[in-house]
Amino acid sequence: MLIDRGLGAIGLILLGTVPGLTVLAQASNFVLAQASNFGEMVISQAQPQAMASRSTAGLWALTNLARRDRYGNVCTGFADVNPDHTLILQDDFDQLTLQVDSGGNDTTLLVQGPTPEIIRCGEDSDRRNRDAHISDPGWLAGTYQIWVGAHHQGQRHSYSLTVGP
Repeated sequence: MLIDRGLGAIGLILLGTVPGLTVLAQASNFVLAQASNFGEMVISQAQPQAMASRSTAGLWALTNLARRDRYGNVCTGFADVNPDHTLILQDDFDQLTLQVDSGGNDTTLLVQGPTPEIIRCGEDSDRRNRDAHISDPGWLAGTYQIWVGAHHQGQRHSYSLTVGP
């Protein structure tokens, strides 16, 4: 089944879906967002925190997925073409924070969901800590795709990703 639904907020068109596979188009670029590289993280109001540890694989520009997030922030960095993690929220959350800990390496984050047009991007926590950070209100129950990237192409950094209120 081919779905042509314009998502002008981020310049993507959802071309089709099959369980575990979404095909998106942006101008002449096709973005293939498959199942995440490192599996699912599930949180709920009863168990509101999750953590995963992996490493970045920064070769694909995150701007291929989204140039800016819903606040107009530029989505910077390089990651794998597939999302690194899938976050499943079983409940709505008034506030959530995603924090990367790579020992201070220059990392980035891009979160897409629960619908394709909702994008959140983050990078430096502060001037002294270059680990990526997103703290944002209004997280609806649903499935989110998370890319953890490096600020510079080709860099690999081991990291822990923590998600919670």
